[in-house]
Amino acid sequence: MSKESKIKLGIVGACRRGGSFKAGCDAVGITIQAVCDINAEGLDEAAKQLGAKEQYTDYETMLEQSDLDAVIISTPMQLHVSQTLLALERNLHVLSEVPAAVSVEECKTLVQACKAGDRIFMMAENYAYMKPNVLVKELVRQGLFGEVYYAEGEYLHELKELNEETKWRRHWQNGIDGITYGTHSLGPILQWMPGDRVAKVCCEGSGQHYRDPRGDKYAQDTSVMLCKTVKGALIKIRVDMISDRPHAGTNYQLQGTDGCYESRRLGPEDTRKIWLRELSKEVKWHDVDALMEVEALRDKYLPEMWHNPSEEAKKAGHGGGDYFEILDFVNAIRGIAPVPIGIHEAMDMTLPGLISQQSIREDGRWLAVPDSRKW
Repeated sequence: MSKESKIKLGIVGACRRGGSFKAGCDAVGITIQAVCDINAEGLDEAAKQLGAKEQYTDYETMLEQSDLDAVIISTPMQLHVSQTLLALERNLHVLSEVPAAVSVEECKTLVQACKAGDRIFMMAENYAYMKPNVLVKELVRQGLFGEVYYAEGEYLHELKELNEETKWRRHWQNGIDGITYGTHSLGPILQWMPGDRVAKVCCEGSGQHYRDPRGDKYAQDTSVMLCKTVKGALIKIRVDMISDRPHAGTNYQLQGTDGCYESRRLGPEDTRKIWLRELSKEVKWHDVDALMEVEALRDKYLPEMWHNPSEEAKKAGHGGGDYFEILDFVNAIRGIAPVPIGIHEAMDMTLPGLISQQSIREDGRWLAVPDSRKW
């Protein structure tokens, strides 16, 4: 596809998550040709808001009848692989929500399908595009952290009420022991450790302390996964979507031989903190946002994408992530740049959590994480 070609897009799951992609699509010139959702009552309004010419309540019908180049899959996680496969079979590019799959067998099937064709598959891990995470990635790339050897990521987002509204979450996110929704935490960290991947994991849980409206227990409230990478780094991932507590979905730490970083753990009233040997001989915290107000530092270390972000990027959800991931998806389709979170990167982010679910069943035993590049 040429750099000027219009891309005709279909969005499945348009009445909920899929509606958030409009700003990014408008900004990069994507035509939202068709929308699909099983919510027939809400579909007409979703089509109007997204500017779609066609609407469908059946996904396969949309793929058969609509003239599409690509699809965005923003449906419940257990549908991601089956819907991706149907799109790839029809020679369509795919941007899939997270995680990429809900079982190791699904992962294998997805990898085989991607290898069999030449269409772009990208996983929509929007947390990797948030401004603080992009900045840390660039600082690592320029060597300011030295050798990176430890990181933490936490996704703490109480969802008990939402479970009753989006019932699939009750099982797939909050009914299975282990890390069921870990890519928001692990994804950015893996980008801070380029050329590395998780080689083995172990996982334990905190027990069950809450019941749903029917009196049934959820999965264990907090699950903690330890990861050991191929290069020897240690990563701790905590996911808790059950415990009553303030929201904290973007908690991160990074430690290297020459620097360390901590996100705003306490929310908006907190600061993002960093220490880098090259910028401060005294070992003490500095406010990341204040440092980026210094023009010389901003120009040198903040990636160009965040120097003067467009209004569309500022308005997009997940700290601009919903805009920049669409931009990268389109650039990959048009051959301008390689896909940044392709099938193997998606597997690197997804497989550790799936293996953690086996580990927690086996009393926290360390288990190897397969390398999808060898499948």
